[in-house]
Amino acid sequence: MVQKDSQEKKFSTRVISEKFTKEDVHGAISMPIYRNAAFEFADSKSIEAAFQYKEEIASHTYTRITNPSVENLERKIKAASGAENVMMVASGMAAISNTFLTLTYAGGNIVASPHIFGNTFSLFQFTLAAFGVEVRFVNTDNLEEIASAIDENTCAFFCELITNPHLEIANLPEISKILKARNVPMIVDTTIIPWCGFDARKAGVDIEVVSTTKYISNGATSIGGAILDYGTFNWDHNKRLADVAQTDAMSRFSFKLKREIARNIGAAMDPETAFLQSLGMESLQLRFEKMSETAYQLAQFLSDNKDVVKVGYTKLESSSYKHISDKLITGNPGAMLTFSLKSKEDCYTFMDQLQIIRRATNLFDNKTLIIHPESTIYGTFSPELKEIMGIENNLMRLSVGLEDISDLQADILQALEKLN
Repeated sequence: MVQKDSQEKKFSTRVISEKFTKEDVHGAISMPIYRNAAFEFADSKSIEAAFQYKEEIASHTYTRITNPSVENLERKIKAASGAENVMMVASGMAAISNTFLTLTYAGGNIVASPHIFGNTFSLFQFTLAAFGVEVRFVNTDNLEEIASAIDENTCAFFCELITNPHLEIANLPEISKILKARNVPMIVDTTIIPWCGFDARKAGVDIEVVSTTKYISNGATSIGGAILDYGTFNWDHNKRLADVAQTDAMSRFSFKLKREIARNIGAAMDPETAFLQSLGMESLQLRFEKMSETAYQLAQFLSDNKDVVKVGYTKLESSSYKHISDKLITGNPGAMLTFSLKSKEDCYTFMDQLQIIRRATNLFDNKTLIIHPESTIYGTFSPELKEIMGIENNLMRLSVGLEDISDLQADILQALEKLN
């Protein structure tokens, strides 16, 4: 029988069948948790070879740098995504901050959508600005506006695959053409759709950032983040990375990220987190398909209710992004939807009556969660910044879990009835 090439295997098979770098001494079929800081070597020459990268198969020296449990998760994500390099970090925000610390410099700028997660907006607007990095917010639906914002000091273009909570989708393949012509890397936060539903390389993404806290953690068991380098960008003329070493195994970006930035920042993923999320990877496709199908049905259900002003889900005919969503995403576009009621007060009344759906801020837990974004995750921003970010005060965000849809519908209906 002929063995299939790894990329010919189906998604879940690739993830589950990914081998360890070295055989486990006891023959474990799940990577054990290597909960230790340091690793012993047989002699001085061996530890020298490890620290100077002279080994054919790299050894682990210190868990802040690499760890077998973390490496196993990185290999699963490489198998799932087709990325050339993967770096696991402590959170989704660690993934974003480490990425931009690798790319930006004083006097440089980032071209980005203002419709992004609140802490990402804050990182750009306040944290990086203090170090002399400018953010240029653009309408990602307007290709001319993106092109005109780019200059010789543009470090990167950034957006979210589907914006949270606006549910907008940028035309990534068309934007990629503009960026490649101007030698600007495309960085996209794809947390909302996992790799079984979105092919980042095909869409023109160079660097992908993901909060693995979401779908991958298998029910909000742990916090984590991933940085994926697809090896598609030519860094030879990049102002920050042109002088950085490049190897057969790593691009200039991955080399600087792994050998300098991530080590100096120290946002390493915990080995136990890596173990939990490796298990989450194995059931990722099953959970995503179930949750996103329920989300689509709930979006249709809410659209038919007279008390609901507007529903956001990019597969709905009412979404102006449906054509791009259908083009870029396989299956249903995720387990997050939004809906608006007549007022902020109605939102609060509705939420307070829910009995099954939980009031909590995470996404893609096994439990269905709801939040009022304007008063919570965007609550500390000024009215002016909320307007720039497009945050409305009568909008709610629903993250759909694994409960039976009939129970979720009944919970929503009884809460809506209280508005009358």
